[in-house]
Amino acid sequence: MRRSSVKEYVEAIRGRYRRASRVEKGRMLKEFTEVTGYHRKSAIRLLGVGKKERLGEGRGRPQTYGMETAHALKVVWEVAGRVCSKRLAPFLPELVEVLERHEELSLASGVKAQLLRMSSSTIDRLLKPYHQQTRGRGFSTTKPGTLLKTAIPIRTFSEWDEAHPGFLEIDLVAHCGESTEGFYLNTLCAVDVATGWVEVQGVWGKGQERVGSAIHAVRQRLPFPLLGLDSDNGSEFINQHLYAYCQKEQITFTRSRPYKKNDSAHVEQKNWSVVRRLIGYDRYTSRDSLEQLNRAYRTLRLYLNFFQPVLQLQAKHRVGARVHKTYDTARTPYQRLLKSGVLSTEQEAALGEAYQKLNPVKLKTQIDRDLDHLSILARAEHKVLSVTPISEATYPFR
Repeated sequence: MRRSSVKEYVEAIRGRYRRASRVEKGRMLKEFTEVTGYHRKSAIRLLGVGKKERLGEGRGRPQTYGMETAHALKVVWEVAGRVCSKRLAPFLPELVEVLERHEELSLASGVKAQLLRMSSSTIDRLLKPYHQQTRGRGFSTTKPGTLLKTAIPIRTFSEWDEAHPGFLEIDLVAHCGESTEGFYLNTLCAVDVATGWVEVQGVWGKGQERVGSAIHAVRQRLPFPLLGLDSDNGSEFINQHLYAYCQKEQITFTRSRPYKKNDSAHVEQKNWSVVRRLIGYDRYTSRDSLEQLNRAYRTLRLYLNFFQPVLQLQAKHRVGARVHKTYDTARTPYQRLLKSGVLSTEQEAALGEAYQKLNPVKLKTQIDRDLDHLSILARAEHKVLSVTPISEATYPFR
């Protein structure tokens, strides 16, 4: 008997087989096996499967979170910059309160209660359809600086008070496109180890004086004193200009071990999650791009430090081949800074007043608008074959 004939035979008797009694099913199975030559168990599987009409309620626990709650979660997640659930869950109550204060979100009491009690695993499950992965890879433009290596010590963890705000890891991110030849802009990324406070600053090239001027500009914006700098071994950092500046201002200056990126794990992570994820891998070479880059960074620093919760590693231990890591509760850099106790009453009041005025939705909208303008400049610059250097530094080095 051909396969197509067997299929037609099965479709013809399946309904009658399901409605039959136990004795009748036995007779039908015997007849089916004699006609087709199939084994009895195969016959049972063929006749017992197919499109079934649902009778009554389905099995399992009833659905807890409806579409309205899932939509509210997606809105809040988008405002928070699509952070992971471990960072979003502890910050949900405060973020919802901020959005309601600025009339950006209006939730029914039941939906709000469900949203605020969500666990990280529930957030992951509800947001699974919206997760997207982006790919990209940049170039490393670090060239070893041979001068002053003996004067600038390699950083050891015992020499830094990492529980105290003010010790920053710094690095440059190159906006060179697909080639490191010629002139291009850079971004100075600085991260406070204790609080996760992030500062980003566009740099015209990577000359020693211009990088030093960018570091000075970052220092002027910090809400706490700059106590220490830790850089890689690139010549843009390991030079007489920055070394003299740190000595004059009594700033501890250390460097990481060569070819050991994990020594600067905090800033390396921000290089990707902040600069690469938002600015991308385009090439920028003009002064207009530099001004637009820093215009975006002025808004971005507020959004990151006041509305982006971060996790910090507390401990790790090895069990066999696996390393188990323990993190603290996610908090924003602003929350960590308030908890550190380094701010005076006047400084806390000033930061608190600024925080009350910030609207994360408007900040994110402004950032997106600035980044769109920046991408337009990038496309325009692809047509330009050369660039005229600027004689004056964008930021005076002091």
